[in-house]
Amino acid sequence: ILEGRDDIGGTWDLFRYPGVRSDSDMHTLGFSFKPWTAEKSIASGSAILEYLRETVAEFAIREHIRFGHLAQSADWDSTTSTWTITCQRTDGGDAVTVTANFLYMCSGYYSYKGGHTPKFAESETFAGTVVHPQQWPEDLDYTNKRVVIIGSGATAVTLLPAIADTASHVTMLQRSPTYMAAAPDVDAINKFLRRVLPSRTAYAITRKKNVAIGQFFYQQTRKHPAKIKTKMLDMVRKKLPANYDIEQHFTPDYNPWDQRVCLVPNGDLFASISSGKASVVTDEIVRFTETGIELRSGEHIDADIIVTATGLTLVTLGEIDFTVDGKRLNFAQTWTYKGIAYSGVPNLVSSFGYVNASWTLRSDLISHYVCRLLQHMAATQNTKCVPLLRDEDQGMSVRPYIDDFSSGYMQRAMPLLPKQGDHSPWTNPQAIAPDKAQLEKSVINDGAMQFS
Repeated sequence: ILEGRDDIGGTWDLFRYPGVRSDSDMHTLGFSFKPWTAEKSIASGSAILEYLRETVAEFAIREHIRFGHLAQSADWDSTTSTWTITCQRTDGGDAVTVTANFLYMCSGYYSYKGGHTPKFAESETFAGTVVHPQQWPEDLDYTNKRVVIIGSGATAVTLLPAIADTASHVTMLQRSPTYMAAAPDVDAINKFLRRVLPSRTAYAITRKKNVAIGQFFYQQTRKHPAKIKTKMLDMVRKKLPANYDIEQHFTPDYNPWDQRVCLVPNGDLFASISSGKASVVTDEIVRFTETGIELRSGEHIDADIIVTATGLTLVTLGEIDFTVDGKRLNFAQTWTYKGIAYSGVPNLVSSFGYVNASWTLRSDLISHYVCRLLQHMAATQNTKCVPLLRDEDQGMSVRPYIDDFSSGYMQRAMPLLPKQGDHSPWTNPQAIAPDKAQLEKSVINDGAMQFS
C-alpha cells in the first residue's frame, strides 16, 4: 500500500475544521467486516479515525503500508505485464519505483492539494482571514468573531453549529439552497439490538436496515419528487421559527437527490439559526470589501473571518500520470467497465463509491470483485486482464460517468472521467442491486474482460 501522507485516515486525517463528522451513518459507512460499536452512528472525524486505527491494528495492515510515498506516475509495460509506479518521497529522499502485476487505485476522488475556491472579485482587499476548510489552520481563533461561511453543502452545514456558540455570529451565505434532512445521531434500533444480540449480528442487521431505508428513500425521490420535496420542506418548517422564509433559504430549484442531501444531526443547524447565533443569507457575491462581502441585493455582510466552503476539486485516480506502453492515458477517452475499470487499460481497477449513499458500500463490493478477479487469474495462470469492447458494444450511446447528479463539484469533473455506455458491463449504476449483479454475482470471464 502506497500512501502519500504520513498517516492513515485520508479525509479524516486531512480535514481538521471544527465539528468535522460523517454525513452518512457509520453502520453503512463502516466496513462490512468490522462492526461499528460506538453509540453515535453520525460520528466525529476523531471517532472515525480511531475506528480506522483499530481496523489497521486488528488486521495487521500497517506493516504493508509505505507512508510518505506519493505516487507520481504509473507506466504499463505489455512485454512484462507489469506496472511501474514512481513515487516521490515526502521526507525528501530519492524517488522510489515499485513494480506490480496489478494496480488497485483507492485514492478517493478529490485533490489533496487544495479545495475548489471560485475567484471572488477584489478578494485581496479583505482585511480579515480567509480560510478553506480543507486547510483549516490549527491556531484559527474565531472567538467573538463575525464569521461568514460561503456555501451550503455538507461542510458548511457541519461547521456552522460547531462554531456558532463561540463566534459572535455565523452567517451561511449561499447562492442557492440545499435540501436538509434532520436525523438523530444515535440509531435507537441499533442501540436496542446491541443490548440483546452480539455486536456483529446487531451491526449486520442495522447495516441491512439502513441500506434498505436509504435505497427506498432515494427511489422515492426518483418516482415521487414533488411529494418527497414537500415532506422534506415540512420537516425544515417545523424546526425553524414560524415566520422563517423557508421558500428563499431552504427550497432548492431542483428535486431531492439531484444533488446530495445534507444531513443535520439532531437538527443542530436549525437550533443555531433559531437561537439567533447564526443566520442564512441567499444572495450572490458581487465583491469582497475590506470589512466583509458586498451582495447583489446591495446588502453588505460584515466579517472578521470568511470560510470558503465551496467544495472539492475532483481528480482522476490520485492525480497520477498514467501511460500504457509509452502512450499517455486519457481516461476521458475510455469506457467505464462496471464503473471500476477502463476499456483498453490492463490490470487496473479503481474504487469509486456511491454519491447517493455511503461510499464504503460500493468500495466493499469492488474489493470483493478484485479478489475474485485475482483468484481467477491465478487459477487460469493468466497475467493480463483488460476490458475490451465487443462487436455488440460498438455504437453504444454515451452517458456521463455519473448520471442524474447535478452537483457542481461533480459536473466540473465529468470531462475528466470515462464514458458510460447503455448496457452492462459498460455502466456505472450507482445503485446497490445492479452493482451486486455486476460485481458479486456475474461471472468473471464475461467476454468483455479479456485474459491472456
